[in-house]
Amino acid sequence: MALAEGYARQVVDAGQAMGLPFIAATADIGSPEPLRGADGRPMAETTFRWLDPELRYWEDRSFALKAAFVRVARICSEPFHFKSGRFGSWRPNAAIAAVTREGEVDSFGVGAAIVAPAYRPGGVIGAVVWATPDPEFEVEAVFAAQAADLHALAMKFVGVYDEATLGRSVLDATRLTRREIQCLKWAAAGKTDTEISQIVGISLPTVRFHITNASRRLGVSGRSRAVHHAAVLGYIGAEFGGRLEA
Repeated sequence: MALAEGYARQVVDAGQAMGLPFIAATADIGSPEPLRGADGRPMAETTFRWLDPELRYWEDRSFALKAAFVRVARICSEPFHFKSGRFGSWRPNAAIAAVTREGEVDSFGVGAAIVAPAYRPGGVIGAVVWATPDPEFEVEAVFAAQAADLHALAMKFVGVYDEATLGRSVLDATRLTRREIQCLKWAAAGKTDTEISQIVGISLPTVRFHITNASRRLGVSGRSRAVHHAAVLGYIGAEFGGRLEA
């Protein structure tokens, strides 16, 4: 935790240096639990500060559903910036543009900001936001110069915090066999165990053995959860069409 708190201070220092001094951060946008220091207090109260001191976002369990910054972090793993109600990145990004087209974005008092998502093993998404209330802030220029370094810093901070508090590194040690992966890929493609046995050329009990064994290795119970965990760990590709090698 001492290392995580050190990175948190680097996050603050980076914001001060580039003129985006207001910080919001999370290790998991899907969890209402705030980042906490070694003393147990939310870092949003001790290390970071936000534009509006009355907006205690870390106490609002529905905030992640209301904030456009969080919504964009769900669909874009790259750093992005915000200004005048619009999101942008280093290249044209259709997913980011779609959020802007939805209509007026509630900025929660943010004039300009840079957001660095931090995608972690197990499908966990963290994020760090550097912001200012100044709508005239030249965020595009700062983004061009700083985004890569900010992204690396966010990844270090969230990764170290994650492992210190939640033990996510346990997932990294999971290893599946070639047969287990084959069976889970076909299961993800909607095939039954009987169909998988015919496609792969092994018996039905053997298919069930491989799926059960994969579930045990992944630390879950049930076929669907095994498929999900294998997918978020990168064992199963995003597309399941076409012929898979037997």
